[in-house]
This record gives sequence, structure tokens and C-alpha cells, in this order.
Amino acid sequence: MVNRDSFKALYPFESRFLDLGGVRYHYLDEGRGEPIVMVHGNPTWSFYYRHLIIELRKEYRVIAPDHIGCGLSDKPQQYEYTLERHIANLEALMEHLALKKITLVLHDWGGPIGMGYAVRHPGHVRRFVIFNTVAFWSPHIPLFLRLCRLPFFGPIAIRGLNLFAVVAARVACRHRERMTEEVKAGYLFPYGSYADRIAVLRFVQDIPVNSAHPTFAVLQSIENGLAQFGRHPMIILWGGKDPVFTAPLLESWKQRFPDAVVKEIADAGHYVIEDAHERIIPWLREFLDKTS
Repeated sequence: MVNRDSFKALYPFESRFLDLGGVRYHYLDEGRGEPIVMVHGNPTWSFYYRHLIIELRKEYRVIAPDHIGCGLSDKPQQYEYTLERHIANLEALMEHLALKKITLVLHDWGGPIGMGYAVRHPGHVRRFVIFNTVAFWSPHIPLFLRLCRLPFFGPIAIRGLNLFAVVAARVACRHRERMTEEVKAGYLFPYGSYADRIAVLRFVQDIPVNSAHPTFAVLQSIENGLAQFGRHPMIILWGGKDPVFTAPLLESWKQRFPDAVVKEIADAGHYVIEDAHERIIPWLREFLDKTS
């Protein structure tokens, strides 16, 4: 069992919680100024953004929630772990904090969740920072993800053996020396038991593999709403060694947003911030300064 003390120096933030009908939704709210909202994916949590939070909170107000079932949020066993619900939870937090002129920072499942919020509240969003993610449907789903969706293999591998989080901690960061024992402990801490891993599995099961999947229509509505942000400032920071979010998906972003600033980081993997935060932070600062 991973102990929080083993990584607490890497995560020096004050925890806050929003009650969502008896379920606690954990989030960070650091610094002051224009709001930057960082939305994580699966199987990460707000820990993933720690380098950016520490740096940007000097000049901005940085909010980073943990989706229900992830991070330090509650992990109810009977819950609607769907894209629609995660978007609604983010909406509730943004309304609770009364945020406007938001810069959205999106990674992995944070893409459809954050863009889901954006298309429903376009007047509240000012800029976008896109890491390896999608906000549109793609038929290209890696074999490992397809296997993890199988009725018996998925629950055993993800909830029983914790393979999804463990494998991600080993391969999503390409600069292996950065995945120290302390960093690995941070990533794995929220997912220490079978019960704790429920959202990890549900996220995989919620991938809309075809138009018959219930989440397909939600994702399609998000995709249909992207065009309204064509003139919004956007920077795309893309890890070139990501086996899931590959080059064709980056091209899809570039086609939809031809004016976006694009930084391709050839040596970075899916955990692109872990691999390249020293390069990313100056690029982010320049982007934010120029579009302020």
C-alpha cells in the first residue's frame, strides 16, 4: 500500500472539496488572478499537473479537480461513471467557484470533459492548452484498451491487478529516470485497492468504440461544437511517443484549429508533462503572456 508521506513533498497543496449530492469532489485552488483550470485523464489525477501548478500559481489562480473515482475524490461503487456525468461535475465546480475567462488545460479524458464544459459554456472560456487528448471520435483504439474492455479480462486486469495504472506509470513517461519511486507512488496512491480502481475501469468502458455506445452521442455533440472556438487562442503541446494519442490525432487537432500554436515534443510520451515540464513551462508562459 502506497503511503501519502512517500510523495507529499511533490504535492504541496491544500485539498478542497465540493459536495455533489453526498459525494466529495476533490480539487486544488492555488494562487490568485486569472483562472486556469487543469482537467486530468485516466489513470492520473491532479498530481499529474503539479509542476505546472507550482509554477503558474505565482501569477494565476490554478484549479485542478480530481474526477469522481479518481485522486482524492470519493470513489462510490454505485455511480454513473460516464462522460456526461464528469462534464456535469466540472460544470458544478465552475459554477460553485463562479469562474469566467477560463483557460482550460486538457489531457487524455480531460479533453472531452473540458471541451464538454466549453461547448456548453462558451462565454466562460478564453483560451485552451491541449496536451495529448481528443475531443472528437476516433476509430483508432489500441489493442490493450480493447482488451481492457472485455467483460472478464478488464475487471481482473484493471481492478484486481491494477495493471492499467501500473503499466501507465512504467511506459507513459518515456524518460524513465523521472519516474522515481516517489513520483510513481504519487501516481499510484489513489488506486491502492480493488474498490479504489472502479473509475479506472469505468473510464475504459466508457470509450465509445462505435455509434451504438451511449457516450458516442455526447462526444459527437462536443465535436460538433468545436468550430465555435476557431478564433480562441490555443496551444497544443504533444508528446510524439504516445502509443494511444498518435500523430493522426494531432493532425486532426491541427486541421480543426489551424491557427493554434503547436509544439511537438518528439521524445515525450503520454505523460508529456512528466517528460518535458522544463520545456513546457516557458512555452506556456509565453503563450499566456501573448494572449493576456
